[in-house]
Amino acid sequence: MTENPSISQKTRQIIERLQTIQLRVEEACARSRRDPATVKLLAVSKKQSLDTIRAGYAAGLRNFAENYAEEATEKIAVLSDLTGISWEMVGHIQSRKAKLVAQGFTRIHSVDSLKLARLLDSARSAGLKPLEVLLEVNVSGELSKGGFMATNQKEEQALVAIVEQFAEFEKLKVTGLMVMPPLQADPEKNRVYFQKVRGLASRLNQSLGQNKFREFSMGTSSDYQVAIEEGATIIRLGESVFGPRHYEVK
Repeated sequence: MTENPSISQKTRQIIERLQTIQLRVEEACARSRRDPATVKLLAVSKKQSLDTIRAGYAAGLRNFAENYAEEATEKIAVLSDLTGISWEMVGHIQSRKAKLVAQGFTRIHSVDSLKLARLLDSARSAGLKPLEVLLEVNVSGELSKGGFMATNQKEEQALVAIVEQFAEFEKLKVTGLMVMPPLQADPEKNRVYFQKVRGLASRLNQSLGQNKFREFSMGTSSDYQVAIEEGATIIRLGESVFGPRHYEVK
């Protein structure tokens, strides 16, 4: 791969953006009386160039996320020289793509069906650590959004029954919930959906008699401060970290 002469400039730009983000994370944590260390920044590198990801790595980033299976597996292979890096999948996974993502990722945020979970469990190598998974939930009722429906008591009861079946998957470990609220200009309008996710997790834990749901993947570049105030443990930031997307594998 040809080295890009502007890599140091890219790294400096990313460092500056990360400093701004960290300040806003700390402000949100102060408002909600939280420790900033409880919030993990996940750098969403979809459609970002390899050089840009390397610049992010040089800036100190180690946790990256992708949305598309083919793009992700290609990047993971090309960037295998970056030590200490971890990859997470945040996008929708088609059943036929499950094998592509079962091996190279440490966490899947977008498990939205028992069928997908079963395929991931089957494809995960026995020698690897259990694949950490978050259940994507739909608390807004938008038909255009994926995820397990959880807008009323009946749907929540159905979700409890589904979660109980995850016990059969020896190579998966459920640790929390992920949500993609409606796209809105005012981030405050998404506060109610983040609150619903926390409430849902509490009821699921109570029904299951365990503290399985502890991680909350919620909040993107437009609303992560509100998400943090409502308990997000993972915020998914893309262009606010890397800048505009221009993906091209070299």
